[in-house]
Amino acid sequence: MKRLIINLMSGSLFLLICSLGVKAQDTTYKVLPSITVTPATKVPSEVNNSFNASFKDAVNPAWYKLDKKYLVTFLTADQKNRALYKNNGQLVYHIRYGVEQNLPDDIRKMIKSNYVDYDITLTIFVSQDQRNIWVVNLEDKSKYVVVRVENGEMEEVENLKKSM
Repeated sequence: MKRLIINLMSGSLFLLICSLGVKAQDTTYKVLPSITVTPATKVPSEVNNSFNASFKDAVNPAWYKLDKKYLVTFLTADQKNRALYKNNGQLVYHIRYGVEQNLPDDIRKMIKSNYVDYDITLTIFVSQDQRNIWVVNLEDKSKYVVVRVENGEMEEVENLKKSM
């Protein structure tokens, strides 16, 4: 019995000494470089000219400086748009948000033939680097599905079951 008590005390003392050597949880964090987005009061003429040439029917453009680039949000035919430009007026990307009626007929038919009982809830058109991509959100009674269409090929990106 005496030996058991000594072993327990020795073990407890060992654990106490070991725990003193363990560091507290590291609470430091790394700060990522900041990205500054500010309303741009003056847009370079190259950027403005490029925007006006590309989006003649744009309504309510609002400009923001995003580090060394210029982001513009605007409406066209009741669709929200975003476009990002370099200082020299080169378009980096254009994104247009819409609904089923905004899809080209061939893409809508392709999606509807594969997802017969689904409703199209959101369409997103992305144009970048001479690529045109449609991202389409679909929904039925039990699932959410996201498909991507590029160059006439459709790919299911995500398929989620609804929680009941």
